[in-house]
Amino acid sequence: MPREARKSDVYTLLVQVGRKADDGLPKGATGAALVCYASGVDQDEAVRETVAILKQAGLAPLDVTGYGTRKMREDMGHELAEEELALMQRAADENAVIVAEMEPLFDKG
Repeated sequence: MPREARKSDVYTLLVQVGRKADDGLPKGATGAALVCYASGVDQDEAVRETVAILKQAGLAPLDVTGYGTRKMREDMGHELAEEELALMQRAADENAVIVAEMEPLFDKG
């Protein structure tokens, strides 16, 4: 009997990356924080796909924090902007990982 296809959802992830040669981050940055929208049948799959894509892009993922699906976030009271909803929809439509924001991190020293 064929397995039933599991429905994908889009998960919001915050990924911390460290430095790596030729990572494209600004001089003096110690790493970066990335907001990603990733499709997956569950959050674990979304995390695995996101980490794999970021490694292919020459980044060094260190930590991933998951914030759940759109429904989960709305249930927690998060207000989602139209731009954010559009990026989530794009991730769903393309079965992709979308990097929505990348903020370089610097030591405050």
